[in-house]
Amino acid sequence: MLPLWIALQFLSSLPISLPGMPKPEELGRSLLFYPLVGVLFGLLLMALNSLLAGTPLMLHAALLLTVWVLLSGGLHLDGLADSADAWLGGFGDRERTLSIMKDPRSGPIAVITLVLVLLLKFCALLALIENHHSAGLLLAPVIGRSAMLGLFLGTPYVRAGGLGQALADHLPRTLGKQVLLITAVGCVLVAGMSGAIALLTAGVCFFWLRHLMLRRLGGSTGDTAGALLELLEMAVLVALALV
Repeated sequence: MLPLWIALQFLSSLPISLPGMPKPEELGRSLLFYPLVGVLFGLLLMALNSLLAGTPLMLHAALLLTVWVLLSGGLHLDGLADSADAWLGGFGDRERTLSIMKDPRSGPIAVITLVLVLLLKFCALLALIENHHSAGLLLAPVIGRSAMLGLFLGTPYVRAGGLGQALADHLPRTLGKQVLLITAVGCVLVAGMSGAIALLTAGVCFFWLRHLMLRRLGGSTGDTAGALLELLEMAVLVALALV
């Protein structure tokens, strides 16, 4: 169960304590539980959605989004902000892009990107609540965290050393592919056509963003993985709100 606790500690703000420093193999196996962490997020959001029934719609959507951000501790939004700054400020140069990602300061492009992504998430949540379409609250966090597993499975990690390298080097690849397949089938079984639309939308966005990472950096970083998660969650919510 330790890999699950590692995944929960890394992906959430839940009060998880580990019994010492995990081994590299345990870090790698924790990636297998990323979709399960997404399931937990989705169930919590769906429960909150039910509790908020009857609340004014805009407040309802705002509370859901706030809890969603708090559950992850804003970790992936930070990665999105760093990636946005680096992509513009890097001027197509790999080393400059990687250097900007290390800078803890956020520039105007980071702020604009965060505002737009959160605005789109909020509006999509508002539409889903109005249409009583709660499946998106489960599909978006599950698919977003599964995408991180998919990224580590098929994309080189470009920063040597550190947590990300341990995750990439010690991920059981065959099991990882099986987990992704089970997750995809589960999305369709649970949500039907909505699940298929969410998977198709996420798949298109995933391969486009992965292409951008490979072209600029030759692979991924922790920041770009966080950006991928946030953008896929947004894309899934918007796609489901439009159908």
